[in-house]
Amino acid sequence: MRPTQQPIGLHLARTAKVVSRAFNDALTAADGSLPSWLILLSLKTRTPAAQSELAEAIGIRDATLTHHLNAMDAGGLVIRHRDSTNRRIQQVALTEAGEATFQRMRRAAYAFDQQLRAGLSDSDLAAARRILDRLRDNAAGD
Repeated sequence: MRPTQQPIGLHLARTAKVVSRAFNDALTAADGSLPSWLILLSLKTRTPAAQSELAEAIGIRDATLTHHLNAMDAGGLVIRHRDSTNRRIQQVALTEAGEATFQRMRRAAYAFDQQLRAGLSDSDLAAARRILDRLRDNAAGD
């Protein structure tokens, strides 16, 4: 029997891909990327952060974070230094350039969020959140 509609998981995956690409494009226009946005956002909310805590907070592996931080350090957006009480821990903090980049990306993220919300009421958004939460929980087997 052929389905009459696209499976919801496939529809969600395709929609997520389009939204993710468009969001990354918006961040790229602000001289950033999704990984750098997640790192800068996390640093703004937990400064200074240990590198391992930062990786966990944004949901990536330490090696992947190191790759991104190397580029951000070379670009002058972050600084890293060893923790004075535990030399094995590397602390990460924003620089002034990192703060300026964060502000540009914050404006881009806000504008993108407004674009996504166009034509949706508060109740539409609340319903969408409930549905997305249920889909996530169903996928996780909760």
